[in-house]
Amino acid sequence: MDDIKTISILGCGWYGLPLAKLLVSSGYIVKGSVTSTEKLEVLTQYGIQPYLVNFTQEEESYNAVFFDCDVLWIAIPPKTRSGEGDSYVNKIDRIADAAGKFGIKKVIYISSTGVYGDHNREVDENTSPEPISQSGKILWQAEEVLRKATAFKSTIIRFGGLIGPGRDPGRFFAGKKNLPNGKAPVNLIHLDDCLGISNAILRKNFFGYTLNACSPQHPEKALFYIRAAESSKLEKPEFIDQLSEWKIVNSIYIENALGYRFTVPLI
Repeated sequence: MDDIKTISILGCGWYGLPLAKLLVSSGYIVKGSVTSTEKLEVLTQYGIQPYLVNFTQEEESYNAVFFDCDVLWIAIPPKTRSGEGDSYVNKIDRIADAAGKFGIKKVIYISSTGVYGDHNREVDENTSPEPISQSGKILWQAEEVLRKATAFKSTIIRFGGLIGPGRDPGRFFAGKKNLPNGKAPVNLIHLDDCLGISNAILRKNFFGYTLNACSPQHPEKALFYIRAAESSKLEKPEFIDQLSEWKIVNSIYIENALGYRFTVPLI
């Protein structure tokens, strides 16, 4: 879009860094954030303007220039396993306050299809999530912070399980035995499609929406992960032939509104 020239990405990790590189190659001015000084040089070498940004309980530090942008992209997951979960919603609240303070009008937030509990049904963007897991509940609360903000329009992307470089699904369960729920459908998305959907949102100026983003293919867990292990020449996992808790995540927006077609098949 002609009115989008500068994009700030809060969190240049597994997804945020490739996104930043893609946007630089597409002609955008891209500002990227990391939380440690040693990572700043990585951003610089890819033509990304580097910034040290911290919104922890102990510290809130940033350069105001980082928030001088047309779109703020928030790509920082809750680190529930390392104990950050309880403070995460407050962190998103403070980031939203900063976005409003500096006059940002468009925000994109990376969430997860984990906000949907496994309630044995198909879901889409019109389905009430009813999260079960701690991370799902935290993400749902964080989404609500951004949806209720009046200073800017936000689009929330709920990615499925992430696979791609450094996240080889063949390694997830390789060699493990008696794995439960082998007949449950998977809800996954490859990094290439994460980036393609992100780019489509910018091109279509698709703000003010919440959308699910995972492959339209939902093979059974056992089939998918056994094939993935074979493809990576790893020991095949063994699953119990059962179907307990499950969900299938669909999208009413990806193909119809964005016109996006997935490029990486799961099977």
